[in-house]
Amino acid sequence: MTTPRLTATVPCLRPPGWALAQRSLFRLLDAGWRRFAAVYTEPDGSLRYSGELTTRDGADDFFEPFFNWPQLYLLGGADDLLDQSAKHWHGLSAQMTRLGMFRDEFEIGYDWFHQGESLLFTYFLTMADPAAWRDRAARFADLYLDPAAGNYDPEHRIIKAPHNGSGGARDGVSDTPYYPWLQREADQYGYPLDWISPSAALPLDADPRLGPEMQKRLGRGDAAGNLSVAGLVLNAYLATGEERFKTWLIGYVGAWRDRAAANSGLVPDNVALDGTVGGYLDGRWYGGHYGWTWPHGLYSIGQATVVGAICAALAADDESYLDLARNLLDRVLDQGRTMRFRDSDSSIKARWHAHLGEAVDAETLLVPYRHSDKGWFDWNPVQTSVPMAIWHFSASDQDAARLDRIRAASGYDWSIVRPFRDKEEAGHEEPWYAYLRGDNPGYPLAILEAAHVQARRRLALLEENAGRDLPEEDIHLWQNVNPVVTEALAQLTWGGPQVVYNGGLAQARVRYFDADRQRPGLPEDVAALVSAIDPHATVLTLVNLSAVEQRVVTVQAGAFGEHDIVSVAFDATDTAWSGHDTGYTHVPPAVSLAHLNVDSPWLDVVLPAGTEVTLTLTLAMRVRQPSYRRPWDPA
Repeated sequence: MTTPRLTATVPCLRPPGWALAQRSLFRLLDAGWRRFAAVYTEPDGSLRYSGELTTRDGADDFFEPFFNWPQLYLLGGADDLLDQSAKHWHGLSAQMTRLGMFRDEFEIGYDWFHQGESLLFTYFLTMADPAAWRDRAARFADLYLDPAAGNYDPEHRIIKAPHNGSGGARDGVSDTPYYPWLQREADQYGYPLDWISPSAALPLDADPRLGPEMQKRLGRGDAAGNLSVAGLVLNAYLATGEERFKTWLIGYVGAWRDRAAANSGLVPDNVALDGTVGGYLDGRWYGGHYGWTWPHGLYSIGQATVVGAICAALAADDESYLDLARNLLDRVLDQGRTMRFRDSDSSIKARWHAHLGEAVDAETLLVPYRHSDKGWFDWNPVQTSVPMAIWHFSASDQDAARLDRIRAASGYDWSIVRPFRDKEEAGHEEPWYAYLRGDNPGYPLAILEAAHVQARRRLALLEENAGRDLPEEDIHLWQNVNPVVTEALAQLTWGGPQVVYNGGLAQARVRYFDADRQRPGLPEDVAALVSAIDPHATVLTLVNLSAVEQRVVTVQAGAFGEHDIVSVAFDATDTAWSGHDTGYTHVPPAVSLAHLNVDSPWLDVVLPAGTEVTLTLTLAMRVRQPSYRRPWDPA
């Protein structure tokens, strides 16, 4: 199909601050990943590490430092970043095989709270270069579609163990009689199965809840965290278009939706091998591995649930799958109370102290993250990335109202941008939402400034820790000093939230391709700002900061070309604005509004040197099969 095209005519006489800061951030991040690679990686792309891995945990910590490098390429990062990212992936896969963690390039068997984190790297690589990663995407997903792989029971529509992977359903939750954690972690999160017997003064390795009872009750059957497998299967569907992946998503996520409906809307966290909820926990809907009781509750279940819901909704073109996550949130919100965060029993205080700042002393809405025989506990603010992902997908008034309800009950200002970076490389959904709602106009420059602070701090930490031979317990350092920060760029250029960290795929109202060079991302010198994401008025400004070079941007509707651009209104001028060379100033350009019918997922925007254009796109949502197909690929 021929891509519709328009040409910008409005001169960019005063480059906006956000555009200059955005292109400066691209340059900073490019220098950052190059420095990280030089300091911490081997020539084959693996990480410099001379130790062993003594538990099932750890493989994710090798992949997480690179998870958003191919995302940066997709946004418009350096040309060689794609090949460099692929080199690291292959080097790490070989390294994990040597360390006994991988088989056939995939983790042998671990929980999906962690596997979902590490697989973001694979998903972004597949999105960036689908031809190179298509077969691998299908092979990985087939670990769950093919019952012979040992993970999936199609009769009961369950994944057969909380730990699963290329080795099939992996029995138990560890390879030792006790759970391998430190005393400080037990103090922070408490114990699973806290109803079995009192711990008294027992040491960790003698407590029955960390031995045979954990293996027997938590180490088999399905767990809510496995909903993140939906991201792996959707990745294969987007890469191949094969209906079998869509069919599996409908069946597996649909089974969890049925279980939640039978539990008054709350997703249970455990299913026995015979398909019964609570089968190994004496009928409890809570208490499963990485479930409602231990260790993270809503923090992990909320992300897994929204990943499953969005993947099924996108593949099936059926928004009702979002009810799986909507109902969960509404049930938890109904338990909310207003209190000071400082007075809560939160198990993740450090995270929220960075997020809230001085507002830890304000009366604000807190919701319970965990549930056990003693009821709801572990009170924290709502992690807004979950309701934000739902609203971004649906664009519905219902889902916006939920965010407005949370905002109205919050005792802190949603417009404030703090220069922190949490584990998800996200956390600024509140001020971004306020910007999109029209009452935080300074957000673009503020979040770009915060991103500069984050990246520069990470580079300083990177240098301070250069040369360390890390022991096993310190391997989180790599992800802590990853200087690639992409949240600001995803929000401002794609009009999408940062990826749901525990296994989600990209969300974007629009994204871009360099039409002249046939690669994803914004062309050199071009900055983009999405200031509204209403489907009927998605507003995008493109600026060509080069005063001598023309650029051509292909704008795509949706992360996966799932939307159509029905029409576009854009500003234009036919004034000879530069004036005569004998004059003392330019002629103010007379700007008017032009219109173009598009009816395509793509629109080419020609940006002559030193021009800008603001586009108001009318989108038809989810009218095409989502795909990783690029504009130049054959239909």
